[in-house]
Amino acid sequence: MAAAEHPQDATAYIQHHLTFFAEPVRKGGGFWTLHYDTIVTSIFLGVLVLGFLWLVTRRATSSVPTKTQAFIELSVEFVNNQVKSLFHHDPKFVAPVALTVFVWVLFMNAMDFLPLDIMAFLYEHGLHAEKWRGVPTADVNTTFALSLSVFGMMIFFTIKNKGFGGWIRELFGSPFGIKPLWAAPLLMAFNLLFNLIEYISKPLSHSLRLYGNMYAGEIIFLLLGVWAATGLIGAVVGGVLQVGWAIFHILIVVLQAYIFMMLTIVYISMAYESH
Repeated sequence: MAAAEHPQDATAYIQHHLTFFAEPVRKGGGFWTLHYDTIVTSIFLGVLVLGFLWLVTRRATSSVPTKTQAFIELSVEFVNNQVKSLFHHDPKFVAPVALTVFVWVLFMNAMDFLPLDIMAFLYEHGLHAEKWRGVPTADVNTTFALSLSVFGMMIFFTIKNKGFGGWIRELFGSPFGIKPLWAAPLLMAFNLLFNLIEYISKPLSHSLRLYGNMYAGEIIFLLLGVWAATGLIGAVVGGVLQVGWAIFHILIVVLQAYIFMMLTIVYISMAYESH
């Protein structure tokens, strides 16, 4: 479906592009629904990015580097410096995780630059999928999966660093402490409540920030596409606005990947901090 073919039905055009290629796992769908387009695109981009990085490292040379090798080295050094500035412990694990998160999220965000109608035509005739969303980070399931993975690592390193008993004591004993002893039950309840709010807010803010920005960007591209299909003037004005938005969207795509990476580093570093 293209906007030029159905300029009078903008709602159907937008809904078509915002419908997932999905299949309910259980009757009623809802949470138990597989978004095949998100899963396939995410895996494809992950393999593509990691394969590209692996190929560059295999061909790396100590002599004069190629432009590609120089770019990868600068990217690795940039991420490593960010890790060192926030994570004051052994960065052997955190730095690769941060680099993987940054590059993977960057490429998933960058799928938003591909022309919607052209890609819809390719998806329909190449993959035989009438409905296919090509921006994984515009799917809240992707951003929640990534944020919950980071959250899981934060809990893991907290327990590894402080012990399970230390983590439980921190949950019930901070930030208000448990003294005086006569008020200990009430203080422990307040401490647990505050810590639960903090724990819940981390994956929520981590995921919804990325999802909200990418979903909004996708909506704006669709609205401009509808406008561009209203006539000659609309095509000219809509085309100019699409180019302008695409240029501005470059900043959003890179910035959101950077913010997601930085929050990943911050959350893992918090596992080593004591209240």
